[in-house]
Amino acid sequence: MTSAGVASAQRHPRARLARAWDHRRVRRRAVGLACGATGAIAMVVIMLPLRADVNVSTVTLIFIIPAIAAEIVGGVLAGFATVALSALVLDFFFIPPYGTLSIGSAQNWVGLGVYLVVVGLVAVVVGRSRTARGEAERNALNIRRVYELSELLVQDRSEGDLLISIVDAVRRGFDVEAVSLLVLEDAHLRVAASVGPALTSEEMDGLDPLPGRGGRPVSMSAALAAPSELRTVSLAAAGRPIGVLALKGAQFSEDDRELLVTFANDAAIAMERAQLRELALRTALLEELDRLRHALMGAVSHDLRTPLATIKVASSTLVTRGRQLSADDAHELHQLIEIESDRLTRLVTNLLDMTRIEAGVFTVQRSVCDVRSLIEEAVAVLGPGLHPGRIVIDTPSSLPRVDVDQLLIIQVLVNLLDNALRHSPDEGRITITARVEHSGVAVCVDDEGLGVAPENRQDIFDRFVQFDTGGRAGLGLTIAKTFVEAHGERIWCEEAPGGGARFVFSLPVHDDPKAS
Repeated sequence: MTSAGVASAQRHPRARLARAWDHRRVRRRAVGLACGATGAIAMVVIMLPLRADVNVSTVTLIFIIPAIAAEIVGGVLAGFATVALSALVLDFFFIPPYGTLSIGSAQNWVGLGVYLVVVGLVAVVVGRSRTARGEAERNALNIRRVYELSELLVQDRSEGDLLISIVDAVRRGFDVEAVSLLVLEDAHLRVAASVGPALTSEEMDGLDPLPGRGGRPVSMSAALAAPSELRTVSLAAAGRPIGVLALKGAQFSEDDRELLVTFANDAAIAMERAQLRELALRTALLEELDRLRHALMGAVSHDLRTPLATIKVASSTLVTRGRQLSADDAHELHQLIEIESDRLTRLVTNLLDMTRIEAGVFTVQRSVCDVRSLIEEAVAVLGPGLHPGRIVIDTPSSLPRVDVDQLLIIQVLVNLLDNALRHSPDEGRITITARVEHSGVAVCVDDEGLGVAPENRQDIFDRFVQFDTGGRAGLGLTIAKTFVEAHGERIWCEEAPGGGARFVFSLPVHDDPKAS
């Protein structure tokens, strides 16, 4: 074999398989012919001493055996060669006059003719049986290949992964040098996935930019039957062109062409399904963003309206009627402006924190601190708006120190206290307790409000959740949950012992391995 032939065989494993099959077929014919010849010689050795006692018809029937054996082992050609050899042997050794190729009487002609007819019919039956078996094996192989190829297409995966799996499956399934999958974008073909050597600019220019135009079903390109190195398959679904499958170094049989067309149809449908899936995901994301935008506008407008309205009324009263107000009334209005301004500041802080969270830019800067100090600082933030004795702090002196980001945990406490104040009666008490629990510290904030229904205790930490009772979770609880979970801890809601809601979150102690 020349060096070019060796290189071609290395590039085309299917060609090597075809040549190996041809070698096996030639070897099988040789074995069948040898079997038939050996059988014929054995029959001569066995029957020659008995030819005087056995008539020609009987000998003719016996010589059918090596011919049938040769057909079974080596096929029709080996069988017919054995028939010819057996006919010569019959005529020379067993049909008078012996030792010549003269047949003689009409009876001998009839016997030899019957022998040839019977063996010929057997050869036809054996040949058809072998052909049917080979066809069945090829069909089973093709069905298995179609199943293996199509199985890759039914898996739920992204469009990019699907395109890569298509070209990889075609290359492995059809033993080609390279496969490229080009998708149609704005009437131009773009290589979306490839395996093996890439397409050259000349090959790209020769591809049809509108495969499957005119609503035709997916079909094999005319180039596939040509001797060209590059062969293509058009991909279309529902009469709409999708792309082109380009194969380099392909040597196709008729079965391969039909199989590739079937796989191309499945691939086109799978690509369309993946595109629709990506479109559906983007649509769902846009709908969710739109929902969150409306919810954010609703939450912010609701939370901004009250402090702004209060500040506006108080400041207008001071401007227009300031001289008519007593000192106590003026002080009360100034204090109201300060309280609502602080509330407005907390709302803006929550909005900024949510922006940092969504941008992924906030970090946890841990330091060792005392739990009671964190609670007192959070209460001090709300101090101007609190009546004396409204908040009760109950923490044991033996609490271990915790390893947390002080600013984040103070913000968590402020949000929980603000939520408790908004959902408690005017004279209701807010109780803050802390205890050691599961090698950490659990901080509880109890109020005397209506509480939270059991089915809503998980959802209350989601953004802008609107409950049937009209209560809104808002941003505060969502930010509190995010800050606590950033420490590797958790926060939850339960019923307070005396009624109302209890919000609990855990903190890591400074010697906890999890904290370090």
